[in-house]
Amino acid sequence: MTSVEVEGYPEPPAVAGEAETLLGSLERQRATFAWKCADLDGTALRASVGASAMTLGGLLKHLAYMEDVNFTGDLAGAPLPSPWAEAELTAGPGWEWRSAAADTAEDLYELWEQAVARSRQVVAAVLAQTGVDTVYTAPDGTLLTMRRLLVAMIEEYARHTGHADLIRETIDGRVGEDPPGAAYDYRLP
Repeated sequence: MTSVEVEGYPEPPAVAGEAETLLGSLERQRATFAWKCADLDGTALRASVGASAMTLGGLLKHLAYMEDVNFTGDLAGAPLPSPWAEAELTAGPGWEWRSAAADTAEDLYELWEQAVARSRQVVAAVLAQTGVDTVYTAPDGTLLTMRRLLVAMIEEYARHTGHADLIRETIDGRVGEDPPGAAYDYRLP
């Protein structure tokens, strides 16, 4: 059996320049991909998606939580909004995944959209004051730059977008990389 050799993984630097941060993130994703594909035979490499408890609703709620924890809580230093503040006190880790099934579709979409809007406001404010080189202290005491946070969120979305691809395809066959319509250049607000 041929395999990709994987031993540990690179962690992007917490405080560094553009190239080191971005290349560190790329190397981490490469290492993760290699690990996911490692030590399998040809039959296993041909296997397709099986059963999973992960849902698109759970992904929406989890990513809303990640937006608020990372941008509203950590970067801005603001208290977490509802429902996160209450859940952290009583529900424990992973609550967002477990509780999404009880939420309506409208509530899940609104929760995610509002969290993204708050994150965009925080990022715009930090960029207007100090830029991506802004260093802040994470709850565990680690110094991080906003640049590193942005890369971490890119990783979070990249990983979960892959999950969403598979789930959505089983629902209605929707596949593809880009939403319909023409591409546009992102501009800072």
